[in-house]
Amino acid sequence: GFEGQGPEHSSARLERFLSLAADDNMQIVSPTTPAQMFHCLRRQVLCRWRKPLIVMTPKSLLRHPEAVSSLDDCGNGRFQYAIPDDPDRDPQAVKRILLCTGKIYYELIAEREEWDRHDVAIVRIEQLYPLYEQGLDAILADYAEGTPAIWVQEEPENMGAWRYLFCRFGERLFGQFPLSCICRDSSASPATGSARSHRLEQDVLIARAFQRE
Repeated sequence: GFEGQGPEHSSARLERFLSLAADDNMQIVSPTTPAQMFHCLRRQVLCRWRKPLIVMTPKSLLRHPEAVSSLDDCGNGRFQYAIPDDPDRDPQAVKRILLCTGKIYYELIAEREEWDRHDVAIVRIEQLYPLYEQGLDAILADYAEGTPAIWVQEEPENMGAWRYLFCRFGERLFGQFPLSCICRDSSASPATGSARSHRLEQDVLIARAFQRE
């Protein structure tokens, strides 16, 4: 997990696994709820074919008060490749779509609630490879063509999933949504090693996601 506690503690090197992924040789997921983790592991056990499963999830979600699931969530349903925004949110009022994976979702949600931003949608991608493009396309279908889609990641620009997604989609997501990224500047190290500096960088990154620079 990207926690800012030093290079060896701050990144599982998601970008390296994504660079190795091809021909359905592995699965790379970043579950954000206990139910998602349960269904992911259940799928891995019950599936007839065997592929390596790479799970990217930080320790901080173990104690996050919002990262919870009911027993019903675990007992029913299945693993979701991508999770749409609140269905009660009017898609026609959305002027900005934030795409993310992992724990940064909870920081984005908290920021949106604090500033009461009804014009921002937040979509979680729970499986990065193989990327279920059909499902993601269906989630975005309700939003107006031309709405900016911004990938938000904690990692520096040369790390994380950004370059993998940009290589796949280019400057327009599904040819309809202008695609860009908000992240830390490119760096040789995945972390500052200072919790205070990391927090300041994180605050700036979240503010940029909501155009509060």
